[in-house]
Amino acid sequence: MSKANELSASEAARRMAAGTLTSVELVKDCLARIEARDGDVQAWEYIDPAYAIEQAEQADAERASGKSVGPLHGIPVGIKDIIDTADMPTENGSPMFRGRRTNHDALCVAQLRAAGAVILGKTVTTELANIAPSKTRNPHNLGFSPGGSSAGSGAAVGDNQVPLALGTQTGGSVIRPASFNGIYGLKPTLGLIPRAGVLLQSHTLDTVGVYGRSVEDLGLIGDVLSAVDPDDRWSYRGSRGRLSDMVGETPPATPTFAFLETPAWDHAEDDAKAAINGVAERLGAQCRKETLAAPFDEIIDLHATVMAAEDLNYYGAFLEKTPELLSPQITERLEAAKSIRADRYIDALIKRDEINRSLEDLLARYDAVLCLSSAGPAPEGFKTTGSAIFNGLWTYLGVPCVSLPKLIVRGMPMGVQLVGMAGDEGRLLRTAKWLDEFLA
Repeated sequence: MSKANELSASEAARRMAAGTLTSVELVKDCLARIEARDGDVQAWEYIDPAYAIEQAEQADAERASGKSVGPLHGIPVGIKDIIDTADMPTENGSPMFRGRRTNHDALCVAQLRAAGAVILGKTVTTELANIAPSKTRNPHNLGFSPGGSSAGSGAAVGDNQVPLALGTQTGGSVIRPASFNGIYGLKPTLGLIPRAGVLLQSHTLDTVGVYGRSVEDLGLIGDVLSAVDPDDRWSYRGSRGRLSDMVGETPPATPTFAFLETPAWDHAEDDAKAAINGVAERLGAQCRKETLAAPFDEIIDLHATVMAAEDLNYYGAFLEKTPELLSPQITERLEAAKSIRADRYIDALIKRDEINRSLEDLLARYDAVLCLSSAGPAPEGFKTTGSAIFNGLWTYLGVPCVSLPKLIVRGMPMGVQLVGMAGDEGRLLRTAKWLDEFLA
């Protein structure tokens, strides 16, 4: 039986270019896996198998005709259901948006189509990409959470239902599902991937990220999605190197790592602490424990302040107009946000720059920060999507993070997180590729 659905996107693209795999074969294998497993995993909110095959047939016909093709030509991608798609519903995980359709693609989806990707379907999100758990289950053990809010995207890639998927992160919604589902995830620099057509809840935090089956996959799709959005003040406007090229490079010197326990350390499970300490020990002299000066010690509360205030700004109208359509969890969160004072919010914005300068000084001496991707492996049960406490601090700073599926804790996958300099995804992914091979 064919297993094309288990290939990384990069390997599938190579095989298509060599003529040993077609998009139709890959998409049919993904659909077969979905049919066999998604009744249990429940990663998809919307999928039209006939339309997926139609897109694949068109991709194969274009390749056969000799037409110039893009880097993702014929590769299926899952789209988190807060990201607009012209030909599929976008319901934002909320009954308020049930049946909602737009006549346009989000800019990031348009970029995927331009690169030849097959838009396989819409993956499950938590309600409004926020706190309430979704219906999705962890493919490694159906009794455990897949994380949130990008639950469906993480689970679909983790279960070999699709090789690539889009997620978003305001707290830990890309990196945490990557950790829990045993896959590769990239939360890039704030604004590196455009947000036009994506449900917004925090303009200084919301970041579109990606999932794949290798570091190479992250570079492949990252190159396709990286673009300036002239209408977004927070769009990243610095230089953008070719991520795929840098992933394939040999580092000029053996990478070095700054191990940060971070102010979240006391919230980590003992097994998780032991696992990441084991990585640091294996790295030996290449890894040194470091700290950052104040106000880094406040960073968890600083992120929470910004997220709460901006959440209320974007979602407060829902609380006023349609409170009966909100879950108790998000209602409680929005009500609590009403107590945030303006001076606390402004202080949190100012301190972000101060901490970023300290981080830049640290990363001038190291290739990446090494830390936990999550406080532990996926939690059992579905009362929570798990803690984002090891992610929100980096989202607050707007810097790029990668999760590598290199740890097993109590029989479940858990990630190793690397953090890099803002705008320097290329160096971060090159370092991540080195560490991925070192820990193999």
